[in-house]
Amino acid sequence: MIVIKIAAVVVGSIVAYFIGKRFMRNSRRKKLLVAAFAEEYVRIIEKNVPLYRHLSDSLKQELGGLINVFLSEKHFEGCGGLEITDEIKVTIAAQACMLLLNRKAKYFPKLHTILVYPHTYVAKTVSSGGGLVVEGRSVRLGESWQSGPVVLAWDSVTGGTSNAADAQNVVIHEFAHQLDQEDGSADGAPILEHRSRYRAWAQVLSAEYEALQRKKKRHRRSVMSKYGATNPAEFFAVATETFFEKPRQMQKRHPELYDELKEYYKLDPAEWV
Repeated sequence: MIVIKIAAVVVGSIVAYFIGKRFMRNSRRKKLLVAAFAEEYVRIIEKNVPLYRHLSDSLKQELGGLINVFLSEKHFEGCGGLEITDEIKVTIAAQACMLLLNRKAKYFPKLHTILVYPHTYVAKTVSSGGGLVVEGRSVRLGESWQSGPVVLAWDSVTGGTSNAADAQNVVIHEFAHQLDQEDGSADGAPILEHRSRYRAWAQVLSAEYEALQRKKKRHRRSVMSKYGATNPAEFFAVATETFFEKPRQMQKRHPELYDELKEYYKLDPAEWV
């Protein structure tokens, strides 16, 4: 009986600890979401993230709060001699947080660290499982681990932001993988708001994925990168890049896919252009 009581006390203490920790985290986030956004950060985003200029004032304000939380909770680490600056952190955070706008944000809960190389980097190993999504073969622009870091090459980040209409954005791509992996698997099916949405999601994205595979095989042009034909996880990431950077083309040529992404992201980028 005494042992049971002691165990109950221990369990109760642990539960109370985590409830308190969650309360403190949520309280801190609420303050950061409404805190003033630094003017120097705004200048960095206006310079480096062209998509920002198309956002409404309300979305810009919301994005500022999301960035505040992101910068508070995520650790940036420079690799290959790169020194992490505010420009690097804010440029990456702004694009990652665009994927959280208008939604019940979870702030990429499994992600704690972003590793940034100065240039495209050569990986020593290649993995095709365990939740790792690799971009390229041995020379990589970025990668996203299911229970680990996001790795980015800074020159690829700046290259992706310099042209907001080429549907080539490594930050949006890798953080779309993070959303996809929140349910424990990289399969092109992120956590949807309602269970009833999964059937339509599977039907539309499967059909579009197979269509892109056929186009790649026949060497036909597509508004989406042919890299999306690699597997369903890459298709979702590539489709997300296209949704944000070529919204009108996607809406015209792939209306059902556009509508599924519009429902998921709670945004309509075609109206921004």
